[in-house]
Amino acid sequence: MMPPPVPSPGPQLRDIHLPPAPSWWPPAPGWWMLAVLLLALSLLGIGWWRRRRRVLYRHRQVLDELERIAGQHRRDGDGPALASELHQLLRRVARQHDAQAARQRGDAWRQTLARVPIDAATLQQLLALDQRIYRLPHRSTMQPAWRPCGRGCGWR
Repeated sequence: MMPPPVPSPGPQLRDIHLPPAPSWWPPAPGWWMLAVLLLALSLLGIGWWRRRRRVLYRHRQVLDELERIAGQHRRDGDGPALASELHQLLRRVARQHDAQAARQRGDAWRQTLARVPIDAATLQQLLALDQRIYRLPHRSTMQPAWRPCGRGCGWR
């Protein structure tokens, strides 16, 4: 009798090889989206910061000008000059909010000033400033005139 046939060992197999580890570049799409989102947020933050810095700089300039005007009035006591300078400062500040503010009179000027978040008494004082520059000086009414301008600019 013949011995049973021995099955052939088949092809020679090698050990299992793992694929190479993924490289760190290029990143997966999620990382790209995160990078774009961070870049957009950074640009928005920088833009907001620059606008805020410009606004604060303008506020500081107006307040410095207001202090200069008040100091000059304390030194020389010239009421009409105080009213005139305050009126000019108020018009310059209002022009930042409405380009036509420098030429407005009467109701148009009243509506422009009404946009500023201030109480009614301060609004009336600011409106009266428009008439004070044409009156004869009266020290009792001119001395506190710079205070409502600070509030009218919305920064005091």
